[in-house]
Amino acid sequence: MAGKQKKNLEDLSLDEFLLSGFDSLDEDESGERPQQNGLQKNKKAKQLDTAPPQTNETQTGKASQHKEQLSRLKSKDPEFYKFLQENDQTLLNFDDTDSSDDEDEDKYHKLPSKLEEANSSDDDNDVGTQKEVKKKTDDGIKVTDKMIEEWKAAMRKEPTHKLFRDVTQAFKAAVATTKGEGESQCRYKVADSSVFNALVLFCIRDIYVALQKMLNLKQEKTQKKIVLPSSSPRWQKNQLDIKMYLDGLVQLMSSLTEASVISAVLRHANQLVPYYLCLPKQCRHLLKQLMKQWSTGEETNRVLAFLALNKICRHKKDMYLNTILKQMYISYVQNCKFTSPNALPMINFMQRTLTEMYSLDSQATYQQSFIYIRQLAIHLRNAMTMKKKETYQSVYNWQFIHCLYLWCRVLSTLYPSEVLQPLIYPLCQVIIGTIKLVPTSRYYPLRIHCCRALTLLSSSTNTFVPVLPFLVEIFQQVDFNKKPGRMSKKPINFAVILKLSKVNLMEKAFKEGLIDQLYDVMLEYFHTQASTIGFPELALPTIIQLKAFLKECKVANYCKPVRQLLEKVQENSNHITVRRQKAAFGVADATAVVAWEKQVQEEGTPLSKYYTQWKKLREKEIQLEISGKERMEDLDLPEIKRKKIEEKKAEDKKEFKGLFQSDSDDDDEDDTGGFKIRGKKNGHGTDDDDDDDDDDADLSDLSDDEEAEEDSDDDDDAASRGPQPMSSSALIKLAEGDEDVVEDLELSDDD
Repeated sequence: MAGKQKKNLEDLSLDEFLLSGFDSLDEDESGERPQQNGLQKNKKAKQLDTAPPQTNETQTGKASQHKEQLSRLKSKDPEFYKFLQENDQTLLNFDDTDSSDDEDEDKYHKLPSKLEEANSSDDDNDVGTQKEVKKKTDDGIKVTDKMIEEWKAAMRKEPTHKLFRDVTQAFKAAVATTKGEGESQCRYKVADSSVFNALVLFCIRDIYVALQKMLNLKQEKTQKKIVLPSSSPRWQKNQLDIKMYLDGLVQLMSSLTEASVISAVLRHANQLVPYYLCLPKQCRHLLKQLMKQWSTGEETNRVLAFLALNKICRHKKDMYLNTILKQMYISYVQNCKFTSPNALPMINFMQRTLTEMYSLDSQATYQQSFIYIRQLAIHLRNAMTMKKKETYQSVYNWQFIHCLYLWCRVLSTLYPSEVLQPLIYPLCQVIIGTIKLVPTSRYYPLRIHCCRALTLLSSSTNTFVPVLPFLVEIFQQVDFNKKPGRMSKKPINFAVILKLSKVNLMEKAFKEGLIDQLYDVMLEYFHTQASTIGFPELALPTIIQLKAFLKECKVANYCKPVRQLLEKVQENSNHITVRRQKAAFGVADATAVVAWEKQVQEEGTPLSKYYTQWKKLREKEIQLEISGKERMEDLDLPEIKRKKIEEKKAEDKKEFKGLFQSDSDDDDEDDTGGFKIRGKKNGHGTDDDDDDDDDDADLSDLSDDEEAEEDSDDDDDAASRGPQPMSSSALIKLAEGDEDVVEDLELSDDD
């Protein structure tokens, strides 16, 4: 065939080739190709026709099998079949025609039977509408004050699901602006600060009441029992919007810096605690912010955050209590690393509130207190065995001391508790070991802190702890008769220090402050034991030591408070002895002893009466000191501007020139009332002497040597030629002068 085509082409001329050559080739090729394509198509069609319809048969087979299974279920398990009839009737009414053909067909795109022609104008309109919709969705609906007022009125009248969703979307857009996030996902847009403030204020004031009304929840009459919003039948419908609002509130709280605004948001969050309890994820986010405010916020915000934390833990102990207690303890330790007069009230607040949280569950408290007291004991053991500076510092720091204070307060507050009773002894041993670790005079403030903690624990738990030996030992170690090496500028505040420097030990304020601290701690400890039946025996060693101190000490300021304390202790001891002699029971009768001590405590003892009066006066003194410092800071006192010495000298020169002008005009006269010696200095000598007089009057702290040096600096030549300057008293006498004498004038012949 190919050769024939070649011959035909060779025999053809150019005109014939152009006229008929292409037609013959196309016909031949087109004749062959359709035949080949036709064979292939026929083969495929036959294969499709002969192929079995697997999908339909399998689907119908599955449907029939499922129906047979349901029919067998009726005979095998009639109870379950009856349950399906009552709850899921659609599952039983299964039909063979119910298949997923339609669903599968819907998954694939089908070409339309007729294609429409494209129109340029329609395309332009579609593009324009798409741009408008996209612009509207990107920008969002702008929130205005008028919209907020309408929402407010409608929310107070009758809150609905749609209305609450609109307010929630607007609140979400407002909160997004605080984080700098885009508002593309929000329906609304808040661009003005006044609108933002109005919207947030509206939500804080009205959302809680609207939610209660919308979910038809009753107000809880008592704080002990709380009504969870999840119990409402409308909860599922509004759950997503409520979740969005609670997330936004936590996000708003994290971005605020103004204390007053944070306070308002915390009050609102405290109202919404029942809603947070229904949503664990949102509740965890809220707890994180509450913990932050409790540990680092302002005073009011700390209290509000604690109230919310306490409310959550009281109603969800099992879920949140252990985690919250651990986080609060860690925050407490972190915040008490440094102690100052300003930070001490905050540390005391955290200590008391954390104790309140531990009182919610004694079992959880025992687990954590056992772990942390054991941790303190391990630090102390390492310091005692290794005896290095680093190990000593791990014990002798504020965090360790404040932790001891905390656990003493926890055990004291929760007493009596059978669960926590075994922890009292190990805690006392840790505190006593801390005192004995480095028993030097530089750590007397730390010893006093430990004694105060032991006194608190002993008085609240009715446990005898030997505190007095550690205090009496100080009287023996310090020589109070020795004169101080240097004077102190201000008193030492033992409440905010643990260690004294070598310079502090040489100051007078050290001994004065130490006597005051010993007086306070010993009086407080004796007060806790004042009504016990063994008080005379308890006080006897201390009385002997105090008498020995009074014999040796010769400083009246130190002896006066010690003597007063000794008198009160002896008086109380005599009172207990007299009362004890009248008792009709024996020492072995523990019940009678407890009843006797209770009666004595109710009637009062001389020491307890004195202690109550002293405590009131002491608190007033502390308040006056604090308020006095504040008043001095607030007063706008006038600033005293002292004139410089050179300026004073210049003014005094002018003043004295006018005063002695008649005497200094004529330098040639000799009888000038005692000023002829100074008249030879051309007026300089009088000025210098006047300066000395002024210096003595106004600057009394300057010595005579300094005055002489100033005079010599002013005029060295005059001082070298003239006599030494006169004293101030001599100058005053010279200024007064002798009485005036009238003499007859003798005229010469020349006149």
